[in-house]
Amino acid sequence: MAELLLDSDIRVWVFLPIVLITFLVGIIRHYVTILLSSEKKVEIQQIADSQAMIRSRMLRENGRFIPRQSFLMRKEFFNNKETGYFKTEKREPVVNNPMTDPSMMMDMMKGNLTNVLPMIVIGGWINWAFSGFLTTKVPFPLTLRFKPMLQRGIELGSLDASWVSSASWYFLNVFGLRSMYNLILGQDNAADQTRMMQDQMSGAAMAMSPDPSKAFKAEWEELEITDHNWALEEVEEEIMGTAVTPPETIYIKNKMI
Repeated sequence: MAELLLDSDIRVWVFLPIVLITFLVGIIRHYVTILLSSEKKVEIQQIADSQAMIRSRMLRENGRFIPRQSFLMRKEFFNNKETGYFKTEKREPVVNNPMTDPSMMMDMMKGNLTNVLPMIVIGGWINWAFSGFLTTKVPFPLTLRFKPMLQRGIELGSLDASWVSSASWYFLNVFGLRSMYNLILGQDNAADQTRMMQDQMSGAAMAMSPDPSKAFKAEWEELEITDHNWALEEVEEEIMGTAVTPPETIYIKNKMI
């Protein structure tokens, strides 16, 4: 098949408008989400429990950098069978049903309003307004398996799989502009379509609160089998030995090695 040449007007009237529309829709989605977001209430007890879990995990991971007595004191605070934090603190599992919680239902509706609806409307309009255009070509060869993904709306079996249609170019921009959003709006922005979709997919799982008693039991078992391996043994001798060693001696040793 002969090599295709794109009209320069496609860059001005198809390629760049799709990029600009997708980018501006993400910016608008970010600020609309901020306006519609509601303040989430967090219980003080939940914060205390989460901080205790973090402290215990840090003790397991970094306990080798503190003296053994300090490690055992902290371990005793968490794992003592009579007075330990993980043994005395009892929590009842709290299950939040989104079907009976008006605030959770409202948050789900806001998420659909700011995420799913704009994607469907803008995607459909772009597919209608720019249907049948080739916008660009990827700079490396691709197999035929990529044709359905990169050439939506153009059914040409003889067309090289490296060409990208206008509809596919829109979806590539939806998931490819996250770096620009992070640069302009910050790391935790609502314009990132991939993060929003992940939140939507994991919404049901996040709605179910974990059982604190099971989490305490698992952390207790992990900390119970953790032993103290002093990582700074004889570190004073090593530092002092390096400090008093003349530079010529160090150079000779390295050279001999």
